[in-house]
Amino acid sequence: MKSKETILKVEGLCVDFAVRKGTVRVLNDLNLHLERGEALGIVGESGCGKSMTALSIMRLIPVPPGNISQGSILLDGTNLLALKEKQMQDIRGDEISMIFQEPMTSLNPVFTVGSQIGENIRRHQSASKLKAKEKAIEMLHLVGIPAPQQRFSQYPHELSGGMRQRVMIAMALSCQPSILIADEPTTALDVTIQAQIFDLLRDIQNRINTAIILITHDMGVIAEFAKRVIVMYAGRKVEEGPVKEIITDPRHPYTRGLIKCVPFLKRDPGTSREVLNEIPGIVPDLSRLGQGCPFAPRCNYATDLCRTDIPDEKTVGQNHQVICWHAEEIQ
Repeated sequence: MKSKETILKVEGLCVDFAVRKGTVRVLNDLNLHLERGEALGIVGESGCGKSMTALSIMRLIPVPPGNISQGSILLDGTNLLALKEKQMQDIRGDEISMIFQEPMTSLNPVFTVGSQIGENIRRHQSASKLKAKEKAIEMLHLVGIPAPQQRFSQYPHELSGGMRQRVMIAMALSCQPSILIADEPTTALDVTIQAQIFDLLRDIQNRINTAIILITHDMGVIAEFAKRVIVMYAGRKVEEGPVKEIITDPRHPYTRGLIKCVPFLKRDPGTSREVLNEIPGIVPDLSRLGQGCPFAPRCNYATDLCRTDIPDEKTVGQNHQVICWHAEEIQ
């Protein structure tokens, strides 16, 4: 059996931000890898470090106040943290692209959508203005936008939310990147358009073998789209493994909580209604984290050991790792 190729490897990544109280670590010793053509999900509540992970990979952390203080980000063996900004500009939009949460704020309102897609093509592929236009129209057609020649000349405010998100996807894929980071790509869209966007991403992934990192807070979306998932909490990875195994056999209390928060419809409407589970409390203030597990104040399994020490990563299944003192009890 042919081994899969690792295209992206993040090791020991730490990101700090300077605040009035001092320095706050927003990402702590993060490790992840991405294989070519893979769909990897990163899931967790708002404030857990998902988007910060994406911005770190893209080298878009504002410096100052932010600072990638430790670790490495290897793209095909090249450490992105060692590159100069000019070199990173050559990589962004070409080898690695990103779809941001809200397309209306990501697209420039004073330029047509076609010119914005064409600019990326001309920047990275040294194409003429005519060739860039042809490729941009081709990309608009690829992402399912009707009448692409007409849409090419329209401005972002003339398009619906679903259309704008498709434009963002077209722009991100215009140079056929090896990696596509999708940061909550369907947050502002209704469920029908959400399904269309995920079908589109899956179709494009199969066509050009792009590896996709999907960032979301919804375990239901992860179950539908990704093959492997990383669960994050308070800037740390707490569990990682194949999606099917994580959903059927979660070993971290936080992962269990996220799964139980997903609403579902009963097949028999005559049965009694069940109260939707929720995780008590809120994501902690990262400037006030204690010495132990950051999830301990919200965890039903927490003991004195959890409040004083953070456990090492342990393997609990095939390619399934968890950072929890009580992983065996939770089985």
